[in-house]
Order: sequence, then C-alpha cells, then structure tokens
Amino acid sequence: MNDSRLRRPSAPRTLRMGDLKISYVPDGAMLLKPADPPPLMPRWNGCGSYLNDTGMLVANTGALLVESGPRALLIDAGFGPYSVPEDAAHPYQGAVHGGLLPGNLDLLGRSPTDIDTVAFTHLRPDRFGWAGVEPPLFTRATFVIPKNEGSCQPPSAANMASHVGPLPADYEIFPGVRALFLPGDELGRTGFHIASRGTRLLAFGDALTSPLQIQHPQWSGTYDTHSIQTERHRRHLITELTRPDTLGFGLRFADVVFGRARPHGQGAAWLPL
Repeated sequence: MNDSRLRRPSAPRTLRMGDLKISYVPDGAMLLKPADPPPLMPRWNGCGSYLNDTGMLVANTGALLVESGPRALLIDAGFGPYSVPEDAAHPYQGAVHGGLLPGNLDLLGRSPTDIDTVAFTHLRPDRFGWAGVEPPLFTRATFVIPKNEGSCQPPSAANMASHVGPLPADYEIFPGVRALFLPGDELGRTGFHIASRGTRLLAFGDALTSPLQIQHPQWSGTYDTHSIQTERHRRHLITELTRPDTLGFGLRFADVVFGRARPHGQGAAWLPL
C-alpha cells in the first residue's frame, strides 16, 4: 500500500460493478486525534504511517453514489457547507471541513436533482449534512431512515418529509442495494449490501473506521460505546469481506475508501483498489 494515501483525504473515485456505477463523492475531511485510553483504537506504536504530519488520523466525510442507468442513489449526505475547528479539549475530535459534495457530484456528471433516493447509515451531522440545508438540495429525493434511528431528528425535518422509515433490515432501497443491520461505533447502525452480476460491495459505515481495524479487529473506534458487541460484529464483517467477489467501502479510510480484505498472517489486511 502507498503510505501517502493513508495520510490524505480521498479524491472522487469510481468503479464499475456489473450493471452499477459506484462512486465516492467527497464532501471534505475530518481529523481524528490518536486517542489511546482503553479500549479506544489504536495502540499507535508502529502505526505512524497512518498519521499525517500533524500527528492526526485523516478521515473523510462524503457520500457513496450508486447509479443504475438514469437512476441515482446517495448513501449518506456529507457534512454540509460547514467547517468546525479543532476543539483542543475534545479527546479525539479534530477539525472537520465540508462543502465539496455538490461540486464533486457535478464532476461525476450528476446534479442533486438527479438523486431519487438518499439513504443513511446513521443520522450524525457528518452523514446527513446536505440533507438538512435550506433551501433543500435534493428536491426530488426520497429519504430512507435507518431502522434504529427513526426517532432521531435531522436539522430540518421539513426537508425530510418524504422519508421512508424506519428502514427494516434486508429492505431493497434501490436496484441491487439492500440495507444491513451493521453495528459500528454504536449498535443501532445500518450498512448496505450492493450487488450486481455476481460481485458485491459492502458499504460498512462506521463498523470500521480505519484500515488498521482489518488487521486488528480488537481495536475499537473512537466513538465506540459497546466495544465487546461491536468487536464481534466487526470480526464477522471482516470474514465477509475476505470472501471471493466481495469489495468494501470505508468512508473513513483516508484515500483508500474502496478495497478488498485478504487473509494476512493470523488476520486480514486491506488491499485498496
């Protein structure tokens, strides 16, 4: 793996999978402090290649665009037209910068008005950002709310009046795209199983927040509130990612958002596309 890709946010990236075109649409970047109180991840000795020149872990905020002919699905909606400076007192959250999603959609040949469905892995601000702006951006979209987040309110409920929710597991929201119960840093999270012509991609939300966790599934994410249960789900997810004809999408994975997991030693390793 090119180490420099681990220390920078991702540019737009696209892959073809059967009848689907799948693209990462960047909205911006977020920095995470390498917090180390147990059980937070990771133990940074020997992992310096994952930290940028200010000693921070680089992550992304953005969306996954899935296109099937003229139809377009967006999974998550970035942070929105906002920037938040680093809070020196916060144990792990650094600066967050959004604002790039509309322009990157345009670079990929799509307008916000082309999006007919917006689905969410969960309803944190860095996931529903552009879905809550005024005036509304996704004026034709139906909004799909995760099952365990149906009671959560985005910043502008009026923008989400057309929502479908709560979203049951295995619900097909788009051709070839089904919802998965996929706990991440909290138990009530949703992932997405995307399949076409014998190949599948698992968009796993915050179930994995760094490629390091592919090799070290015992390392919890910085927000993890149920570390024992989420580790069990993380190990199951990694097993699924090592299966043939399976790809993964990790929003937080710096500039290696698309990849495969391959057996490596006693565990697995992330092989970016």
